[in-house]
Amino acid sequence: MGAGHAHKLYRHGHSPVHRLPPHCKLAAVFGFVLVVVSTPREAMWAFGLYAALLAAVAAVARIPAGFLLKRLVIEVPFVAFALLMPFVVPGEQTTVLGVSVSVPGLWGAWNVLAKATLGVAASVLLASTTELRAVLLGLQRLKLPPLLVQIASFMIRYGDVITDEMRRMSIARRSRGFEARGVRQWGVLATSMGALFIRSYERGERVHLAMVSRGYAGTMPVMDEVTADRTQWAYAAALPVLALAVCLLGWTL
Repeated sequence: MGAGHAHKLYRHGHSPVHRLPPHCKLAAVFGFVLVVVSTPREAMWAFGLYAALLAAVAAVARIPAGFLLKRLVIEVPFVAFALLMPFVVPGEQTTVLGVSVSVPGLWGAWNVLAKATLGVAASVLLASTTELRAVLLGLQRLKLPPLLVQIASFMIRYGDVITDEMRRMSIARRSRGFEARGVRQWGVLATSMGALFIRSYERGERVHLAMVSRGYAGTMPVMDEVTADRTQWAYAAALPVLALAVCLLGWTL
């Protein structure tokens, strides 16, 4: 179940966070995100404490702030959706900077933006400190259905292969003088996508036949066995447990 190279999200290091077993980190991130989602949106101070907890983990893992911020760009669609909510959600109106907006929409936007940002940040920290191959081993250790683990493994292995195929096709188009400047070029791009789909499908068939010829019978062999002791589980549990304490305070105060 090995991935042949490290992903761009991964940052090599030897910190205590890097050394934690992958299934411990996966369980910790899942627990943290679950607690964040369960926090009442009115407890705005709680989300600040969650951010401080993630910042502390990043400091222990020696992950630069710039490295994390660049990868948080992936949540731009959530930001765009949140910014629209004050204008489309019905309810009591208020004025912000001279613009009439919905009070329930403002709360909804804050709720989506805060929780999505914290969830994405926790995921980026996980990816920054855990190799993709280790993530797959951790999922297997947590007894995720083997079929799902295999699908994730194939996606990781061949995602970059398909991306490289797209890059080569783009170079071939440009070498022939093609430039996508408007709607008239969409037909060529659609044809290229169709050709990419066919190539990917045929490549998948060849890979499957190669695997079957080598004895594949629906399951992948376990290359490594990852284990964790009580101390490592305790370190990993620190993040969700502290977050749970903040969440409980948010519900009671």
